[in-house]
Amino acid sequence: MASTASEIIAFMVSISGWVLVSSTLPTDYWKVSTIDGTVITTATYWANLWKACVTDSTGVSNCKDFPSMLALDGYIQACRGLMIAAVSLGFFGSIFALFGMKCTKVGGSDKAKAKIACLAGIVFILSGLCSMTGCSLYANKITTEFFDPLFVEQKYELGAALFIGWAGASLCIIGGVIFCFSISDNNKTPRYAYNGATSVMSSRTKYHGGEDFKTTNPSKQFDKNAYV
Repeated sequence: MASTASEIIAFMVSISGWVLVSSTLPTDYWKVSTIDGTVITTATYWANLWKACVTDSTGVSNCKDFPSMLALDGYIQACRGLMIAAVSLGFFGSIFALFGMKCTKVGGSDKAKAKIACLAGIVFILSGLCSMTGCSLYANKITTEFFDPLFVEQKYELGAALFIGWAGASLCIIGGVIFCFSISDNNKTPRYAYNGATSVMSSRTKYHGGEDFKTTNPSKQFDKNAYV
């Protein structure tokens, strides 16, 4: 029962992390910068993995999609690949988790389902590591440019998408670890019902065989016909 509850908790945590990781791809604010006037913010610059935009004080945004993928900076290409890999691994991990959980009716025997659940945990951990690496790589580029005194172009700060990605990656890793430990819980589960049935059957066999019957009831070994 405890193993089933831990698997359900791990599934909910992992799926929540995968949803958060997936939501970072279309999120706008991976990095953001503002130009403040005397009273109001005159312009807000922001960018994600697909485009760079500027929003003026009236709320009108002008965006420019990134050109050819081969012309992009290396860190953006790496972040795209890592985040897409994280989303794909999380999708396959959720499918493996559905087959490996003890509360489902598919997946085979308990031993096979435990192995599938452990595989789901490994896949979720890889998904979390990919997301963590992609967000950290992007954040490292922003902080390096921000604290570089020789960098004279527009400087940005960390956007909300990075924090969402870190949170989702942490949840995927935590859920994957719980799935991996669930296989040890399944191996430690005793099977008292089977042992009890074996002992009962063995005692009945001895009784009907006559060995114990003769030793415990010596007076009933002879019937009436033996004295005639």
